[in-house]
Amino acid sequence: MKVWPGQPYPLGAVYDGSGTNFSIFSEVAERVELCLFDEKGNENRVDLKEVTGMCWHGYFPEVGPGQLYGFRVHGPWDPEGGHRCNPSKLLVDPYTKAMVGEVRWDEALFPYRFQDGPEVRNESDSAPFVPRCVVHQPFFDWSGDRRLQLPLTQTVIYETHVKGFSVRHPGIPPELRGTYAGIGHPVAVEHFKKLGITAVELMPVHQFIHDKHLVDKGLRNYWGYNSIGYFAPHNEYAADKRPGGAVAEFKQMVKSLHQAGIEVILDVVYNHTAEGNHLGPMLSFKGIDNAYYYRLTEDSRYYMDYTGTGNSLNMRHPHVLQLIMDSLRYWVLEMHVDGFRFDLASTLARELHDVDRLSAFFDIIQQDPVINEVKLIAEPWDVGEGGYQVGNFPPVWSEWNGKYRDCVRDFWRGQEQTLGEFAYRFTGSSDLYEDTSRLPFASINFVTAHDGFTLHDLVSYNEKHNEANGEENGDGESHNRSWNCGAEGPTDDPDILALRARQKRNFLTTLLLSQGIPMLLGGDEFGRSQQGNNNAYCQDNEISWYDWENTDDNMLEFCSRLIHFRHNHPAFRRRRWFQGRAIHGTEVKDIAWFTFDGESMAEEDWGEVFAKSLGIFLNGESIPNPNPKGEPVSDDKFYIIINAHHEPLDCTLPGTEWAQRWVRELDTIEGWAEEEEVIEAGGTIKIEARSLLVLRDAS
Repeated sequence: MKVWPGQPYPLGAVYDGSGTNFSIFSEVAERVELCLFDEKGNENRVDLKEVTGMCWHGYFPEVGPGQLYGFRVHGPWDPEGGHRCNPSKLLVDPYTKAMVGEVRWDEALFPYRFQDGPEVRNESDSAPFVPRCVVHQPFFDWSGDRRLQLPLTQTVIYETHVKGFSVRHPGIPPELRGTYAGIGHPVAVEHFKKLGITAVELMPVHQFIHDKHLVDKGLRNYWGYNSIGYFAPHNEYAADKRPGGAVAEFKQMVKSLHQAGIEVILDVVYNHTAEGNHLGPMLSFKGIDNAYYYRLTEDSRYYMDYTGTGNSLNMRHPHVLQLIMDSLRYWVLEMHVDGFRFDLASTLARELHDVDRLSAFFDIIQQDPVINEVKLIAEPWDVGEGGYQVGNFPPVWSEWNGKYRDCVRDFWRGQEQTLGEFAYRFTGSSDLYEDTSRLPFASINFVTAHDGFTLHDLVSYNEKHNEANGEENGDGESHNRSWNCGAEGPTDDPDILALRARQKRNFLTTLLLSQGIPMLLGGDEFGRSQQGNNNAYCQDNEISWYDWENTDDNMLEFCSRLIHFRHNHPAFRRRRWFQGRAIHGTEVKDIAWFTFDGESMAEEDWGEVFAKSLGIFLNGESIPNPNPKGEPVSDDKFYIIINAHHEPLDCTLPGTEWAQRWVRELDTIEGWAEEEEVIEAGGTIKIEARSLLVLRDAS
């Protein structure tokens, strides 16, 4: 086989139309073998003898797309020094763009023998049990496709799972269900369009593995937060099972969604890998350069673990930062995705131990001309000390607002809290973001997400029910801020069912009318349940899969109209903070708050922890910032009445200086008003218990 010197960069396997350049970084390696496999599994090992800047490389003019490969790295076995090189282990290329097969659990995958402990090297060959890397075909007809770059103020995110969304969908061909092609299928796209969402946020699609302890129990890593390949789309989600087929199928999915005006955001897991701690398997980084890629403790045999998964990537080293940035740029430039949600993002900010907002990772993101133009969303916490960092990320970032979730859940279940807290969350959480020059869309507002109860379960269960996970219901969050409305789980009681339906409408309406970016958990629009499981990470079955045969069509219609209502009214998606200032020449403000007797809220009213009701005036005529085309923005005036109390209340509307008369747009008892019901200013209106009413100015 011909081998030319090749180039150290780009890393990975790169086919240029004639041949393939291979390159892998390792500071500790003493020898690196490229392992090429034929269709029968026979292995041909070739030494990469060229070394430039600690990158081992070679160009193979006879190797093209479809070639299967891996690496073996020779070097020191010195666990006490942090080095774990073991050439008997076939290693996944950190830069591979595609894989075939999956991990098949065997003792040979571990760098030590179980009976001897982690200090004694295991010489068994792991190749029969490791997925193969693939030299992929990089050429694809995008037909002019490009990132949509939709403004954040127009964004409505739909968090979903590639497999779970379509695996039971009767309108999608069986061979495409549960795949990238299923997400991009016209039936799926039509659902997204009808619903009104502008972006799908896909749970992890980087190649991941199913943990041994789950497989041993007959379970699987359904969520996928266990990455081993940061460039490769997970091959199980591809209908096209040919080597490298997942790459083209993923691209076609993105292209189809873009044609429908829908962006693609990826949930990415750069904080740790699937190799676990010192007792974990050797699949890639651990055997390539363990001490370089991972954060180690003072005793270098062990790993720093800010993620609860056994290890943390070492963000202090330039090649680790390069790996992540190369991965992000690849998904933007080559796969055309529109943004990223970073799992446990606080881990990425740990330079030494404390979370550092000015860490190298954020500096690099800030100056990168590709990455700083896409949507960047942080999950602003990890499991380490000081890891809860809501409100502390840099200006170009948006954040999952956990304080919004907790406040809104508590408010609607009747827990005592101040109205001031609710007001901050409803108006974009300026208390968290304004002081650092951030804007309302820094807040990703959500009531439910993949991690926790679905919306249906939030109003149907007081307690988690995770028995199917095999951990005696000890896993998952115990403090869910949920309320079952009078019965635990399924019930035939019509009063309880009506209350649950109303509570779901209360949550959805609050979410879609709040300033900031709303995120809807996939399936919440039609009442998806996980039977009370709030940690379904290992349930690759009917517990997690969307049940399209039993949807709440009334709820789906309500949710869809609500999202489109938000799109049609910029008063609910302002680009700047409310100021509460009077408009020139009048006493009317851009926002005002009222008690139920129609009086403006006094300072002492905000601190009342028992208060559960208020009126909110939004003046669409006082939106100071133009739209993206520089045109003035104007909208209707709205009056929102919220009653989270357990009894109905009589509400007096504000006087004529705010509006002469109002019409009902929607309420969470009856739904959308089909006929205009005029209500005079200063009049009294009855608001049912635990309900929300939206009025529009009809003057």
